[in-house]
This record gives sequence, C-alpha cells and structure tokens, in this order.
Amino acid sequence: MKMVCVGGGPAGLYFSILAKLSDPRHDVTVVERNPAGVTYGWGVVFWDDLLDDLYRNDPVSAQRIANSAARWDTQEVHLRGQYAMHIGGYGFALGRDRLLDILIRRAKGLGVDVRFQHDVTDPSEFQDAELIVACDGVNSRLRQRHVSHFQTHVEEGRNKYIWLGTNKVFDAFTFAFEETPAGWLWFHGYRFNGETSTCIIECQETTWKALGFDTLGPDETLRKLEGIFQSRLQGKSLFNQLKGMGKAPWLNFKRITNERWYHDNVVLMGDSAHTTHFSIGSGTKLAIQDAIGLARQLRAHPTDLPAALEAYDEERRAALLAIQLAARSSSEWFENVPSYVNQDATQFAYALLNRRGSSVWSYLLLMASQQPTLRGMLRKIHASKRWVHAQRRGRGAVALSAPPPG
Repeated sequence: MKMVCVGGGPAGLYFSILAKLSDPRHDVTVVERNPAGVTYGWGVVFWDDLLDDLYRNDPVSAQRIANSAARWDTQEVHLRGQYAMHIGGYGFALGRDRLLDILIRRAKGLGVDVRFQHDVTDPSEFQDAELIVACDGVNSRLRQRHVSHFQTHVEEGRNKYIWLGTNKVFDAFTFAFEETPAGWLWFHGYRFNGETSTCIIECQETTWKALGFDTLGPDETLRKLEGIFQSRLQGKSLFNQLKGMGKAPWLNFKRITNERWYHDNVVLMGDSAHTTHFSIGSGTKLAIQDAIGLARQLRAHPTDLPAALEAYDEERRAALLAIQLAARSSSEWFENVPSYVNQDATQFAYALLNRRGSSVWSYLLLMASQQPTLRGMLRKIHASKRWVHAQRRGRGAVALSAPPPG
C-alpha cells in the first residue's frame, strides 16, 4: 500500500515505522512543513504504560527512547514559596527534539521517505496514495478541508499559558504557585535531560492582562516571570527561543474533538483528531497509541481499507473517553486555582492530587509521602515496579515483523 503521513511529529513517524515493520513492501512517505531539526516545545512526559506499548511494537526505538529519557521519582507542590508538599509518583521525560530524532532515524532505517520543508494544504497532490494520514497538528489544514464531515468541535480554555524552557534542573516534577498583586501564577516544571527543564507557566487571563503580559515583549516577559518565580528558579533563567521556531507565544489551550476520524482515504491522528490538556501529560502517549491502533487495524483488514478505518475510528474514540474526561476535570481545576489557594498546604496538595477524581487511598498516600522514611519506602516500591516492568518488556517485546495475514 502507498501511504503518506502529513506531519512529522510522533504520531506520523511512529505510524510510518509500524507500517514498514508490518510489511516492508508498503511505500511510506512522511512530509513535514518545517526544516529538519526544527520543532516546537521542550520536553514531553510519559509513564510506564507508554514504554510498555513502545517495547511491544518496536523494541529498537523503544530502547533508544528509554535510554535517552530522564526520570523523576516524586512530585512536589510549592504554595507561596512554602516548604514542599510531596505527592509521590514517578515518570519519564524526553526532549521533543530528541524523540523526533530517534523516530526519524528509525523510520529512515526501515526505508520510510521522510521529507522536510514540504507544506501540504491539499491532499490531492497525493492522488496516487491509497491512505493519507492527517497528523498535522492542532490547526490541521487537512482536517479543515472536511470539517463538516469530521464534525470538529474546538473549545478554547480560559487560562493563558506559555511553554518555556529553563536551565533550572528540577529533581522532582514540580508545581509552584505564586501570588502577585494582580493574582496567581503557577508552573508545571520537569527536567528532560541533565541541563534543561520544561516550565509551563499558566494564569487566569485577568491576571495576565493586569501584569501587562498582553503588551510586554518576549524578553521583558521572561524577566518578569523570572522575578515572580525567583524562589523556585533560584537564579536560573527562562528560555522562550524555540529551536528554529521563533519566540514562544502566550496561548489559550484548544480542546479538540471530532465525531468522525476519517473521510474517504484521509484519516486523523494525534492532535489533529483530539487534544487533552497539558496538565495530565498525555498528548504524546495518545498520539503514539493512535499510530499503534491504526497499524493494528490495517493488519487486521489488509484488503479492506474502509473497514480498517472504521474499526480504528471506533476503537480510538472509545479509548479516549475516560482520559478526555480526566483532562477536562484537570483543566477546569487549574482554571479555578484561586478557589483553592486559601486552604493550608496539605489540603491544597490533596486537592491538586485529586483534580482528576478522588481515590480512597490518595489522602493516606499523601500523608505518608510527607515523612522522609515513608517517602523513601515508597520510592523503593516504585523502583521495584520499574524493575518488574523492565523485566517484562525484555521477555515480551516482539517487533511487528511478520507478514500480513492472508
């Protein structure tokens, strides 16, 4: 089959890898509008469930991703510069540019034609393609061509946010909340290598305007934010110079859903199909799981493309329902931060921990995490879980190298 992926992000690249592993005879092309090496964003986060999926589907790229990732072993909440409240947990982070480099190299090694500086607005330029995967992001132009068919719904969040980098290396995944005369600002910070962390800063629009961010230039914005968060940044700098992409802007999060995910031979994937709020850190995972789902359905229906696309549509939309609900709950919690900040630090951390839904054990775990000895025990338990996961991956990882059925 001749396939074209429009968009060179994780979704399109990973799908191209799986397509080639499924059947090397597939003619697969990935086209990306930006030059090679140019991307937006800093680091992305993920957890063991994504690593499990990666190892099951392509152990080669999975191992490279695992070897390149940074790990954090706890989460901390700082309110008004007070001592940290620990809310446990662990996860992984990787620079987006490094992730793309791994996937590009793997795709090219399997024979995928990866093209850069190729802007696509009309799928008709690929008239000979049997399948066109629209993975061209939040503002997908391929989706816009058939927006009434896809029944796209775009809902804009109320808060302003800006995705920055910093040379402050956070040992823990860090939430920091600071009060100014104009209102509250907060950040989500996590390291993704030994020198750099992601720092996503968010606030209500009234605060954003009152502090003058609607008129400040990029450099003035950074200096002002560094002053507000000086206790957590500890003299380190914020960066907004994206690699080849200019200055990072302030944005409102766009929540995107679609009632249909395919039209004829054009199928949506990743952010063009759906978005989930960055506060739950699932965008990259869901994009890659879309790729896995489409590849699986194409293998299950090797001679019936419409059936494969319909099965993919039904499977992935159903799989997203719970996480989209959790993401909405999380984003709405952050849109109402001022309603929670008058609580004491423990109550506030508990509210943050349970913003996606309550758990009978969460309060006990929160309190246990405040004791250094118990916190150390919990870290050992997490380390044991990671070891078990790693052992299972080593035994169970099998590449999709078998010929297609039939």
